[in-house]
Amino acid sequence: MKITDVVITPIAMKDPPLRNIQGIHQPYALRSILQVGTDEGLTGLGETYGDLAILSALRKVAPRLTGLDPFDLNGLERIIRETLGATAGRATHGLVGEASDEKTLATVLSAFEVACWDLQGRALGRPVVELLGGKVRDTVPYSGYLFFKPSVHNPDPGYEPDRWGEAMDAEGIVAQARRMVDGYGFKSLKLKGGVLPPSEEADAILALRDAFPEHPLRLDPNAGWTVESSIAVGKKLDGVLEYLEDPTGGIDGMAAVAREVSMPLATNMCVTAFSHIPPAVKVDAVQVVLSDHHFWGGLRRSRELAAICRTFGIGLSMHSNSHLGISLAAMTHLAGATPELTYDCDTHYPYLVEDVVQEGVLEFIDGAVRVPSASGLGVDLDLDSLARLAEQYDKCGFDTRDDITPMRAVQPGWDPVIPRW
Repeated sequence: MKITDVVITPIAMKDPPLRNIQGIHQPYALRSILQVGTDEGLTGLGETYGDLAILSALRKVAPRLTGLDPFDLNGLERIIRETLGATAGRATHGLVGEASDEKTLATVLSAFEVACWDLQGRALGRPVVELLGGKVRDTVPYSGYLFFKPSVHNPDPGYEPDRWGEAMDAEGIVAQARRMVDGYGFKSLKLKGGVLPPSEEADAILALRDAFPEHPLRLDPNAGWTVESSIAVGKKLDGVLEYLEDPTGGIDGMAAVAREVSMPLATNMCVTAFSHIPPAVKVDAVQVVLSDHHFWGGLRRSRELAAICRTFGIGLSMHSNSHLGISLAAMTHLAGATPELTYDCDTHYPYLVEDVVQEGVLEFIDGAVRVPSASGLGVDLDLDSLARLAEQYDKCGFDTRDDITPMRAVQPGWDPVIPRW
């Protein structure tokens, strides 16, 4: 089996006005959808970020893949490194740590690698989870992801309120959590922080604890706090949080906090590449790593990360960004085959109102998604939806994620300084 063609389609999907340390989500989230065709008539699917720098790198690599066997993943990596070289571009968004050429290479590799895994599974008539070693769980638990948010993106251009409504205080967050739990059955909850002063976000967590006494809780301010503020919140929430994610920036800062608080510290910002692991382990900076196949280099490398975490006794969870069904399927297959996964995975999927995959495969029941049993990733494209979201991309007016500009539209002079408190 040989690759004969690659189609890369940038799309824009509607996204609610979710707040974070940098600002607020734009009305559309950008993704790149990959269709990798073969001489046997099979097509493998991939999905990754839609920012222009990543899209340009994907398009640069695509023609070089003609003739490659989808089973030759080492050859895939070699071609990508040869094509992009040592200056792949620093295309990663600030909420997932420091940008680097290596991370861009890993992101591009992951997008094509997932498509190759899909092709392998389709060719063999086996689901990807079996190619990764077999299922260690039939269903993958996910966590309800909570966000501070206004009711609309910007009251001026006429955006209609989304179905989640406003949540800019503890009461709103509890109401949002109730809808998550009632609608999807989530058994754990995570709050995206870095929006309100730390004491107010801690109060929101305490309100969640009162409302959901049995649910593990997490808080993630995206390195928005100083070491001192992080320690203060950590002590206030002693015995309340399952883990505190990236309260402050950098390995040294995280280590300083870890020495003073009781709960584990998690990260998807200061440990996002294999080179970050030795210094983090040396000072015990993090106790939970949030993997993400999109920027760790794909499913194989994510399994390598899991083994390293097992070696050093580090917990493992899974990070999420605004994503579609292809990514959710890949995440679910990977998690389904990874015994080291010790925490529920993150997902933005409940906020999705449109997708590029056909319905009926990916469904949350009791907070979990069943590992697809069909060959490959187990999902197929809805070509009409893909075309509509591609047209939406052409009309949305931007080609790179930017949480700062839309924030300044409603709050002139907004300064995304980190740390903020």
